Amino acid sequence: METHKQLTIGLFGFGVVGEGLYKVLQQTPSLKASIKKICIKHPGKKRDAPDSLFTTDKGELLNDPEINVIVEVIDDSVAAFEIVSTALQNDKDVVSASKKMIAENLKALLELQQQTGRSFLYESAACASIPVIRNLEEYYDNDLLHSIKAIVNGSTNFILTKIFEEHLDFKQALLLAQQQGFAESDPRLDVEGYDAVNKWTFLLTHAYGIVESPGNILFNGIQDIHSADAVVAKSKNQQIKLVAEAKKLENGKVAAYVLPQFVKQDDHLSFVKNEYNGVVIESGFADKQFFYGKGAGSFPTASAVLSDISALRYQYKYEYKKLYHHKPQELSNDFYLRVYVSFDDLKYVPRERFEWIEEWHSEQERKYLAGVISFKELKENNWWKENNTSLILTPEPVIEDIAIRKLKKKSLELAGII
Repeated sequence: METHKQLTIGLFGFGVVGEGLYKVLQQTPSLKASIKKICIKHPGKKRDAPDSLFTTDKGELLNDPEINVIVEVIDDSVAAFEIVSTALQNDKDVVSASKKMIAENLKALLELQQQTGRSFLYESAACASIPVIRNLEEYYDNDLLHSIKAIVNGSTNFILTKIFEEHLDFKQALLLAQQQGFAESDPRLDVEGYDAVNKWTFLLTHAYGIVESPGNILFNGIQDIHSADAVVAKSKNQQIKLVAEAKKLENGKVAAYVLPQFVKQDDHLSFVKNEYNGVVIESGFADKQFFYGKGAGSFPTASAVLSDISALRYQYKYEYKKLYHHKPQELSNDFYLRVYVSFDDLKYVPRERFEWIEEWHSEQERKYLAGVISFKELKENNWWKENNTSLILTPEPVIEDIAIRKLKKKSLELAGII
């Protein structure tokens, strides 16, 4: 029978997650995992752990032969990458919660894992308490994975919930999220969608074998959402969520983006409130499966770090099956999206770039239209992020090229042109 490895941990960072992990480990002695040293940046702070555990010298952790696991939960992505790469090269397994660092250095981290043969686990970087990476790794064959859509950022979901349910304005909701510890130190990372697209970058690797930089994935946050958009959503009995989505197209490529989206009341994601995250996976034979759990906060994130530490006792590592054992999928730019756009003045919206417009409301102070536009147009131009414009996807927004051609032909036939 396989023996459990005794884990001696060097921990980088003692903020919300680091301290949460320290407390959780004290309550789980059966794990046979103990923290030997904690590296911190500011030695003067009062901390709820013995002084002898702390150091400001990273070498004390990275060069200690007794430490066989490095856990990295800091928010400086450059320093985090240096720590992780040094640890792997020094024959240590690594657990990380730094989504920005993983997204920005994905190629290099994949190479390091292959070169060193060490485990690099980061379940906590994706959806905190939901084991989404492990599920994508173990259960979903890439040929059968139709789509995955998710709410991956707890802070923006918290803000949107407060706007919808408690009628707070954006600033009040953001302040509340910061007070409760759900928003990052720099809230723009959450609010403008950077955090969500970073997570989506490596979730696409585990789902479809796609290795891309975050800059190549179309995204926006919730900073442009207007109170008038919430009124429109309510009138349609829908909500607005920041949704990360990836969907396999008929041409075999994958449509992927992170954008605000109207969500119907019967959609699984409409039940995901406050700081919770939710993931809906649709596969060939299992239909839809829904994962739900806390996506932000000290203990939910620490619990995911803990489950990775626990997996290291059995020498668990990600196999990246979709990348190494299948033909990896590619991102597509060749599809269309059904969108809603609200604006103050029509001169800022290039109507001629829409395939067609389905709805048009100009009587209110805040005007809006709904129509179909090519994904390429949104990727190549920024008018929809400027001049107080707000773009939100409609439910089931993806339309493939083939479907567009059929619809165009039908409308021309109805018009008696062909």
